Amino acid sequence: MTTFILIHGSWHSSWNWHRVVPILEKQGHKVFAIDLPGMGRDKTPIEEVTLKTTVEQICTLIDSIDGKVVLVGHSKNGIMISQAAEYRPEKIEKLIYLAAYLIPNGKTQADYSLQDVNGVLKPYVTRFPETNSHTLQPEIYKEGLYHDCDDSIFQMAKMILSHESAITANTPMQLTNENFGSVPRYYIECTEDKAVTPFIQQKMYTETVCEKVYQMQTSHSPFFSKPQELCDIFFEIIAN
Repeated sequence: MTTFILIHGSWHSSWNWHRVVPILEKQGHKVFAIDLPGMGRDKTPIEEVTLKTTVEQICTLIDSIDGKVVLVGHSKNGIMISQAAEYRPEKIEKLIYLAAYLIPNGKTQADYSLQDVNGVLKPYVTRFPETNSHTLQPEIYKEGLYHDCDDSIFQMAKMILSHESAITANTPMQLTNENFGSVPRYYIECTEDKAVTPFIQQKMYTETVCEKVYQMQTSHSPFFSKPQELCDIFFEIIAN
């Protein structure tokens, strides 16, 4: 049995994983799909959210679990699993980056997002300076996030997606080879991704080398469009 902790991406919540969790659990694995601070059902005020406090919450969960865990990070919040691996390398069996930001020490997620000039989301981000947060306008949901997903996902997203902290994207990673570098990394590239484009995915997993890179011919949201195929990759990773 493997224990998975699934970390959602920007503007989303644990809802991301509702088609994945039953597949993993059916195979006898234990799964925690969590809401990050200030997102989903977590009521932390968004202006109080930082990268440090977010990762500390993930580490609290890790510490409550017997044995090692596999961390899966989607999209922007690949930064969370990297930083958690720095804090708890002895507790993390593997890191899985799903179309996720894999950022080196001293750099920020924003540094790499700015290089992804062909991503379609940026013109549709609404910023709220008073709380240092932002959200995504619904008119880009389908094209940018879910172009290969059924319409029910798009309709649900219009009701569920929320704002998120902008601070975390601008906080430099603090990683060492001794800690973060000791945890095996795997990357799943989404080759039809319009949110985190293949260009920037390839740049990141080339700069920060992974044990293996997988490709899925999907949008940014394979947990909705191809959950079984995604889980099959998870199963192959944990079997290695």
